[in-house]
Amino acid sequence: MEVTFYKYEGTGNDFVIIDNRKAFFPADNKQLIEQLCDRRFGIGADGLILLENDSETDFKMVYFNSDGNQSTMCGNGGRCIVAFAKKMNIIQNKTKFVAIDGLHHATISEQGRVALQMKDVNDVQVSPQYVFLNTGSPHHVELVSMIKNCNVKGDGARIRYSDLYGEAGSNVNFVEQINQNTFSVRTYERGVEDETLSCGTGATAVAIAMNKIGKTHSENIVIFVLGGTLIVSFEKNNDIYSNVLLEGPAKFVFEGKIAI
Repeated sequence: MEVTFYKYEGTGNDFVIIDNRKAFFPADNKQLIEQLCDRRFGIGADGLILLENDSETDFKMVYFNSDGNQSTMCGNGGRCIVAFAKKMNIIQNKTKFVAIDGLHHATISEQGRVALQMKDVNDVQVSPQYVFLNTGSPHHVELVSMIKNCNVKGDGARIRYSDLYGEAGSNVNFVEQINQNTFSVRTYERGVEDETLSCGTGATAVAIAMNKIGKTHSENIVIFVLGGTLIVSFEKNNDIYSNVLLEGPAKFVFEGKIAI
């Protein structure tokens, strides 16, 4: 069977997206998804996303990590599927869709910048050396100095596989403060099992964590990632973070066909 795919990237976090509204794709074939995401033997991506029909919203997002496993929410993937839905004329400049962590609203500008509403966060666990929270995916957030020298893959894997997070593991973010409302972030992503150029749920987690521990009092935070810049905004009320928005570019890279 020959499949049409679309390659998208959001600040360097890249995805294979497939229009699966006719439900033809074998989503239970972990080996196939892993092969499609392989950068040497396949198309190459941090993850694969299926756009599917949903009776109550514009579409459903189903996300798989590059290891072939269906995963928790992907923020940059969410922004990219919004751009894809517009390209396919499913939506115009705003949308409502469903993902594994629930309902999401989003808008997309004519310049291709997507603002995606993330889940509310009301549980932020603060420890002396790190902060842990779930922004649709679990995230360990740790402040470091000289982030450019950080061993993201080595230290990230150590934390991800430690007894701290058990079998499920966690994504791991290393953070350096630049100024009052700006932070530089590097992320180790579980499921990719390596550093990625960007992580949307990670950027969101960092912004909320830094506000929670008083490193910033801003509710509009700039996050520098290896692949570009993201903006995270939110409203904080009694330690509940609501109306959380992740904003940044989502770009179409190329379209192709592959036999599966």
